[in-house]
Amino acid sequence: QVQLIESGGGLVQTGGSLRLSCAASGGTFSEYGMGWFRQAPGKEREFVCAISRSVGMTYYADSVKGRFIISRDNAKKTAYLQMNSLKPEDTAVYYCAATSAGWLRLRTTEYNYWGQGTQVTVSS
Repeated sequence: QVQLIESGGGLVQTGGSLRLSCAASGGTFSEYGMGWFRQAPGKEREFVCAISRSVGMTYYADSVKGRFIISRDNAKKTAYLQMNSLKPEDTAVYYCAATSAGWLRLRTTEYNYWGQGTQVTVSS
């Protein structure tokens, strides 16, 4: 059983940056591909980005490509999401998730474990 706790959300102005962290406990962190998802009010949860277990291969949704960077530190059992050039449309609750099914998983149903989410609000 893996527990995930996100942190680092908050209120930021358009064009600003935030760094989210996802701390894992239980299980073997390096055995899981990690993903970040987000959910805006009234919308479905959507894929943001993913990173492989160890090699560090990454994949991004088109909406965040070039602005967001996903990374991980297996020794610290933590995944990160660096968000730059933030836009109001990035406002959402951001969730990290872990999957044992391989690293490039885009659907929520393919992830085994989820954090509780952290709110990111970008003001215009």
